[in-house]
Amino acid sequence: MSDQHIDPSGSTQQFKAFAQRREQEAAAAPKKSPLVPIIAVVVAIVIVGVAAFLLLK
Repeated sequence: MSDQHIDPSGSTQQFKAFAQRREQEAAAAPKKSPLVPIIAVVVAIVIVGVAAFLLLK
């Protein structure tokens, strides 16, 4: 029978390389501004408020 010896340092090195790659990708990705969703919510509230004002007038 063959010996099923698994090198634990191999998987540790692979994980470290994976984690470093993810950190580099995250650092390279542009940061998204929360400004667009905030503006969309404000516009939706204004539209609903104007519609409610016109319907209840």
